Amino acid sequence: MILLAESITSAIIHAPQELIHLTTWLFTLKDHEYRACSSAHIAGGSSVSPDGKLLSLNVEMVGGNLLVQHYQEEISERSHCRVYSLSDSFSPMGHTKLGITWELQAVRRSDKETELINHVMVWMTAEFDALLHDVGITDLESIKSRMTESLAGHNQEETPRFAQDIEQKAQGGIWLA
Repeated sequence: MILLAESITSAIIHAPQELIHLTTWLFTLKDHEYRACSSAHIAGGSSVSPDGKLLSLNVEMVGGNLLVQHYQEEISERSHCRVYSLSDSFSPMGHTKLGITWELQAVRRSDKETELINHVMVWMTAEFDALLHDVGITDLESIKSRMTESLAGHNQEETPRFAQDIEQKAQGGIWLA
């Protein structure tokens, strides 16, 4: 698979790692909480796939593309959550699919601080390749550059807000177990 864009951003959560549960956070995030984490977030929710996997459903506008994401769990741990979506992308070029991997990690920095690492990767699909061919775009490097810039800006906005939401919940003790 061809990697089109990648962004890694981190933020500090003022709570011990032991009080954080990233997988539970992601799959219980309410619509209004998701929308509060970025001006690009339109809607968010959760569900379960027919095979019993947890799903995070998100709608957002990034770089002029309306993305409808159906993230399915791949790694579901307290301090590490990775999901993948074959996402619908609607842009002025048309409708296509993009593969998106979203990975969150909570890394202990001290007894009172945890670093949230938000890692997003966008992957080429056969549908996206066909769309580029259909509209006559052959310069994949310029597409990659624009996508990376848009993704980085989006990630820089949402990551500290995700960290704040996680921090508030961790400090409230909702994941004690």
